[in-house]
Amino acid sequence: MALTDEAGMRRALEEAEKAFAEGEVPVGAALYRGKTLVWADHNRREALKDPTAHAEILCLRRGAEKLGDWRLNGCTLYVTLEPCPMCAGAMLMSRLGRCVFGAADPEAGCCGSIYDLPADPLLHGRTSWSQSGPEDECRALLGRFFRGRRPEGEIK
Repeated sequence: MALTDEAGMRRALEEAEKAFAEGEVPVGAALYRGKTLVWADHNRREALKDPTAHAEILCLRRGAEKLGDWRLNGCTLYVTLEPCPMCAGAMLMSRLGRCVFGAADPEAGCCGSIYDLPADPLLHGRTSWSQSGPEDECRALLGRFFRGRRPEGEIK
């Protein structure tokens, strides 16, 4: 039996909740090979003082380490927010097979919102992506986090 996108997204949401509790921007990710969880993580930029410590990057790094191969072509990454340019680029460079995200990011999303980096014909490699899962839940968690931190309160 294959892993459902809903189950993968639920695991990513668990990680996003952990980020929220730690005061990090609540984005979570879960990397699977087939139905096996390889690695799950959440944003840790504040804790690690590392601008690259996005949930997606952490999953790709640790997943490759755990699998013993930087090529992740047989894997699916579930993430609560559409990947930014850095994360979409890392997905391509790792040869990730597929990405599924919950909420679109109209400000920095590079899997269809402001740009479709994985589909750029000038770049080597292809990572398919889709928006699926509990978009409202993903967006609500981000909204709760930013309420009071930004004048407008909600994410755009």
